[in-house]
Amino acid sequence: MSEMKLTIGYDGYEEGKKMQEMLEELANSPAAKELTSLIIGDWGGSYENDSSEIVETLVRLNGAFPQLRKLFIGDMDGEECEVSWILQSNLAPLLTAYPELLSLTIKGSSQLELEPARHEKLEELVIICGGLNADVITSISGGHFPSLKKLELYLGVDDYGFDGDLETVRPLMETGKFPALTYLGLKNSEIQDEIAIALAQAPILDQLHTLDLSMGTLTDKGAEALLGSDKVQKLQFLNLSHHYLSDGMMKRIEQSGLHADISEQQDSEDEDYRYPVLTE
Repeated sequence: MSEMKLTIGYDGYEEGKKMQEMLEELANSPAAKELTSLIIGDWGGSYENDSSEIVETLVRLNGAFPQLRKLFIGDMDGEECEVSWILQSNLAPLLTAYPELLSLTIKGSSQLELEPARHEKLEELVIICGGLNADVITSISGGHFPSLKKLELYLGVDDYGFDGDLETVRPLMETGKFPALTYLGLKNSEIQDEIAIALAQAPILDQLHTLDLSMGTLTDKGAEALLGSDKVQKLQFLNLSHHYLSDGMMKRIEQSGLHADISEQQDSEDEDYRYPVLTE
């Protein structure tokens, strides 16, 4: 696999360097024809310039990257740009422009859209953020992804963009929407208990090998529902890492036979002080 990351540091941005020009240079290089994975990091002032021009450039240059299968838009750390400051745009045109794409990862949800959300061959969709807006969740649940095997969404908190509730998320749990899905991650959530309870008996679990409810505010209430589910017992892996479970509940999970990650126990008796991992 041939992979490349393009990023613009602070000095480059101050000197007027443009991500669009870097993409043009890449498209005109011999490496373009063999490129299978492209990572777009900081495009320069990502906190004040959205990703729309990057999207437009990639769409225009799609013929230059015939082997592209993986795309990551927004791969930057907190020193480059806090995740809640990353300004995205409508990334759906990338799905249309790259019909052979297998994996799309997006970091940052401010101004993010994904409409229309459809792709015949995409196998992996990951959105990393501190709060995913309801419109994006609804676009995905109402979209068309017949080949999707992995769906990983950082739902986050309302202070950073999550403006939905359980009913917003529930359609993602329905069978038939993602017939090939084997990994479902509804994680980093302030409503992790509600999600766990709703998922515990959801028919979609019958097709999954991995359920990822990590990085959120899961307590004994949600874990109790999971423990009582025959469907959960059949999973190959259950990720509950970073949680607010009691010692007693952790012991019960360890003794249940579940292949579960219950690392990173958090300590807070007061629910007002329970936070998902990625909230800033």
